[in-house]
Formats: sequence, C-alpha cells, structure tokens
Amino acid sequence: MSFGRNPHVSKAEAAEQKAELATDDIARVRALRDAAHLWDRASEREKPGKMRDLYEANAKRNRARADGEPDPEANGHGRTMKAEVIDDHAPIDPSTLN
Repeated sequence: MSFGRNPHVSKAEAAEQKAELATDDIARVRALRDAAHLWDRASEREKPGKMRDLYEANAKRNRARADGEPDPEANGHGRTMKAEVIDDHAPIDPSTLN
C-alpha cells in the first residue's frame, strides 16, 4: 500500500469486474453490493469535491444495478458509458479474483 492513495478504489473496481464475470445472478448481485459498499468507503476517505461525488455516484449506480434497475447511463447496446477514474496501474487479472 502506498501513501496518498485510496485503497478502496482498486478493491471496488475489482468487485465490479467480479460482478461482470459472475455466472449466476446471486453472485453478480453480491459483487455489485460489495462494490457499492467499497465505493462508499472510498468516498468517505476523500475530501468534498469531484472525486468524492464520482465515488458516491459509482456506489449509487452499483446499488441500482444490483436491484435490477436499468442503468441510466446505458447507451442502448448493453454497454455503459460511465465516468471512470484514470489510474496508472495495470488491469486486474480476472483469474486472481477468486
């Protein structure tokens, strides 16, 4: 863990990837709720501002997806156009999530 970085952001992103790769609905919903919780924890560590608002929006979006509500940011093709945090680390290998 390095200083000055929010450790909950990478955990929340990993939980979102786990939800995308889930084979059944129960696992997907659980991973989405876990991601929402981690986004809430990440937002608590930030000062009020742009990043905190982004993290809170990510938590709200994941809770809506877990409840089965349609994603308001979806472009109609099944993909979402969400605002993502630009991070300088490599993508997470899906085989290490379990």
